[in-house]
Formats: sequence, structure tokens, C-alpha cells
Amino acid sequence: MKSFPMFIRTTGRRVVIAGGGEEAAQKARLMLKTDAALVLAAGELDPELADLVARGRASHHAGPMTAALFEGAAMGFIATGCAGADACLQALARAARCPVNVVDRPELCDLTTPSLVDRDPVVVAIGTEGTAPVLARQIKTRVEEMLAPNLGGLAALAGRMRGAVAARVPKAARRAFWRWVFAEAPRALWEAGREREAAAALKSAIAAGAAPEGASPGRIALVGAGPGARDLLTLRAVARLQEADVIFYDRLVEPEVLELARRDAERVFVGKLVGANSWPQDRINQVMLAEARKGRRVVRLKSGDPGIFGRLEEELSAAREAGVPCEVIPGVTAASGAAASLGVPLTCRGATDTLVLTTGQLQEEGRLPEIADHVRPGARLCIYMGVRNSGALARVLLARGAPPETPVEVVVEATKPGQRVIRTALADMAAKIRAEDVTGCAMILVALDKTRRADWGEAVGVAGGEAREEGAELRDLRLRA
Repeated sequence: MKSFPMFIRTTGRRVVIAGGGEEAAQKARLMLKTDAALVLAAGELDPELADLVARGRASHHAGPMTAALFEGAAMGFIATGCAGADACLQALARAARCPVNVVDRPELCDLTTPSLVDRDPVVVAIGTEGTAPVLARQIKTRVEEMLAPNLGGLAALAGRMRGAVAARVPKAARRAFWRWVFAEAPRALWEAGREREAAAALKSAIAAGAAPEGASPGRIALVGAGPGARDLLTLRAVARLQEADVIFYDRLVEPEVLELARRDAERVFVGKLVGANSWPQDRINQVMLAEARKGRRVVRLKSGDPGIFGRLEEELSAAREAGVPCEVIPGVTAASGAAASLGVPLTCRGATDTLVLTTGQLQEEGRLPEIADHVRPGARLCIYMGVRNSGALARVLLARGAPPETPVEVVVEATKPGQRVIRTALADMAAKIRAEDVTGCAMILVALDKTRRADWGEAVGVAGGEAREEGAELRDLRLRA
């Protein structure tokens, strides 16, 4: 860092703003968020600044500007609009040892003003050392979305109650107490506009010397991590990561996603590889429940959407049977991520009106999924985990009447830095996948476009009978390593 971020106390201190026009007014608006005594130094003030003086919110220094003007000030802003005057005033301020910000002159600045997310007394400052103000504003927008508009009021209430908590709540229980305040009933009530009820709950807990019994039970969140890129996580997913005490994640979760978690959260890898199932599902269920029963917040981080080929039902059922609270946080599924990375829709009016999400392998006896019934003009097939069985899948589709030239897109590592796209025809799909040495995570998109209906011709009728005869054999086709 070339600049160290810190907060400067303004209570009982002056802030000098040199200039009387719009640039000075912009700095005045910023400093009006503080309780500093504003000094506006200029021969003439524009109407907005003159009104601040008239209302007693600022004082006007219309005389000569010397180093004495800046002596003892917390900071100064120089915004005269004249490059020469700005440089002279910066020298005066430096002589008085007053740190200053000179508008649009970064080489003269001791201070830079960050983008602020203001939930007074909660303040988030975002800075880029003057290199990328547009980026700072974009980050500000994201943070604004994450924090409730009235969150500062709850923080202020907590500040007023801190002494009472120190007196009534044992030190060993205070962290759990404050976690209850900011993550459980009080915060939920406050953000819902029920401030009185939130305050009453907080005061009642202080009187009791602890958060309510069982108020912070262990719980499990089954969180969708999306297809890879961490900026595709939902805000709720990020919130659960930042609240988690322990995170169980698999091999498809990108390391950058885990960086969003609380720094002291425990991370446990429970990845499962084909042929190397060191973490069977039953074991994963057991360790999650064990941690939740300790009163910990557990996140099971699953790639994509946990409800789409993510074995969600098994983990939900285990939590429900154990009586452990469990919630599901949806995520962007790989099919959506792959299509978005290609810049194509999954459905298109007049071309594809049926979307099929299917898997290239089944747990039951290692059979292929029964996808033949979905093969018709107007369908888009999104095949998960289909690389190993691409040849068998292609034979099923061709036998059902799909034209050999049907376009296929194989998106490897969708949305991740190593993403690559393989375009081929259905008849050549398996050979192309082998030639490209695709062995990892990939999404196969097959477009059975209505606009190509003529290509199906009589093949559908002829192949339909063949498919019915061959159906049993195709469905029982064993997975090959």
C-alpha cells in the first residue's frame, strides 16, 4: 500500500475548505457527514456554501490565507479551481503541518477521499489510491446492497449497551452474545423495521446475563457456490460464508470462493473423486451434523446449485431427521454458467422451448439416464457429467432420430480461468472429446433446434422404432472407466 487507510477523529476539530465554488461544495457535502467545525475560506461563496454559513453549520474566512488558517486543523481541502493558487495553499498547509487533499492534483495530496458506505456509526471506506475511482464506486454499490439501510442504528444501540453487557454478561459468553445480537433475532427484527422489539430483546438478554437459551443453535446451510467464478455467488451465499464456523467444500469449489469466508472459519475438504471415494456421503452427513450439534454454524459449499445433481436430498434429509435447522442457498448452475460464457440463451423463442437438465451417469447400477424421450425438435439438452459416456450418449440421441450434424458445445471449466470451448457435431462428439483430452468437469450442450426440423425428416419415425427396440439395451449400457 502507498496509503494507509485510517479514520480521523473530527469531534471538536476544524476542517478547512479553501474555495468557494462547486468543487469546494462537493467537499463540504462530504464533511457535513461529520461533526467537524467547517471553515470555508474564499472571498466569495456560491449560494450553497453561503447557506451553510447562514445556518451556522460553517464559518466563513474571507480574509488573507496564511499558514495560520491551517494550524491545528484536522485536515484541509483545497479546491479553488486555480492550479497556481492550489499549489500555494498546499505549501501553506504543509508549513502548518496540516494534511490536505488538493482536488484533481494527486501529486499534491496527503489525503485522498474514499468512496463511503455510510451506515453511521458503521462506515465502510473504499479507496484505490486515486488510480481507479470508477472501480471504487462499483465496489461501493456492491457493499451498499449487502448492508441494510438502518444497520447503523443497531450498531449505535449496541454501542450504548456495551457497558451493560460488560457488567452483566460473563466475558467467556460475550462473543456468543454479540453474535446473537448481530446474526439472530435482534438484527432480523431491526432490519424488518421492528426496532422496539429488537431493543427489548437485547435488554432482556442483558438482564438475564446471556443470550436466550438455544437462541444460537447450530445450523447447516447448503450453499451453491456457482460454476466457478466467485462473483457469481449470491449475496446470501457470501453472507453465510462470512458467518460460518466450519465449511465443508468439494474439489470443484474454486479457492477464490473460499477467500470470501471469515478468516478464522475452519475449512474441511470433502472432495469425492471417481474411484477414490474417501468421503462417502454418509460420512459427510455425520460430520456436518456433529459440528452443528456443537452449536456451530456449518456451511456445506457445493459447486453450482445444490439442488441440481448435488445430492441435496440426502443432506437435507439427514439434517431434518436429526432436528438440525437447515437452509438451502441456491446457486448459478453449470448449465447457466456455460451458456452465459458462450453468450447464448438456453431457450429461444421459435427455436428451443424445452430445457432438459440431465446427467451422463446414474448411481443406480451404473446405467445411463433415460434421455430418449426428451429427444425432439425444440429441446436443449444440458448434460452434466457426460464426458466419460459421451459415445453412449451420442448413440442414444442418434438412434432417437437427432441429425448427425446437430451442433454440440462442450464447455470445460465453465466461468473459471481455465475455461475452454469445444464445438463439434453430435456424430463426432465422442471422438472430439477424446482428441481434446477432456477428462475433467465439462458441460455438454446439445441444441435440437426447431428451425432444423426438416433435417429430422422421416428419420424420426424410422429411428423411433429402432430406438424402442434398442431402448432396453441402451438403458442398461454399463459405465466404462
